[in-house]
Amino acid sequence: MLTRLFVTGTDTNIGKTVVTRALLQAFNRDGATAVGYKPIATEGYETEEGMRNRDGIILQKSSPVQFKYEEINPVIWKSSYCEENRVDFDQMKKGLNNLSNKADCVIIEGNDGWRVLLNDETFYFDWVIQEKIPVILVVGIQPGCVNHSILTSQTIINDGLQLIGWVANRINPGISHYAKIMDRLRRHINAPQLGEIPYILRPEEKDLSCYLDIFALLKQVVK
Repeated sequence: MLTRLFVTGTDTNIGKTVVTRALLQAFNRDGATAVGYKPIATEGYETEEGMRNRDGIILQKSSPVQFKYEEINPVIWKSSYCEENRVDFDQMKKGLNNLSNKADCVIIEGNDGWRVLLNDETFYFDWVIQEKIPVILVVGIQPGCVNHSILTSQTIINDGLQLIGWVANRINPGISHYAKIMDRLRRHINAPQLGEIPYILRPEEKDLSCYLDIFALLKQVVK
């Protein structure tokens, strides 16, 4: 039974939060209770309720059940380049298990790309391997994305993880040869395409579930 998914991307700022939100909406629309999880966030800012992160707030609002913010996003750093950033894989696992006990599926949003460092020594993907979480790749359609997508997808597979699908996210409305780029991605990413999100203003305010086809995934979540 598919109860956990990890969302990674070809780069930073390519729409991982948008796709994670779309997945949450699609799963919840089709009968599975899904919740978003951002174990570690950067670019945190102070609020009256404490430290917050924009992505974490979007995931909290996109979940069908009301969770405390700290359950969705337990760790927030002001910067990913601070030497004092401490990574605790056990804490990340504890937060994941907590949400897993309350939902059919937990959709985890990663940081930056697949080989991102959380500090000077610790790679994020090591935790994903440790937990054996299936991966969904977000491809931001922009110059160079075919190369980045092929390299990233092959690396995920070579790391011993299951790449269960990928989603195209059009982040550049003016890019030329869009159809050709999509054709090459479909030919060379060794995983099924789960959706294609067009360029949309303020996607965090929209219902994006219509742009995904998660039927095959849903069969593994709800049995």
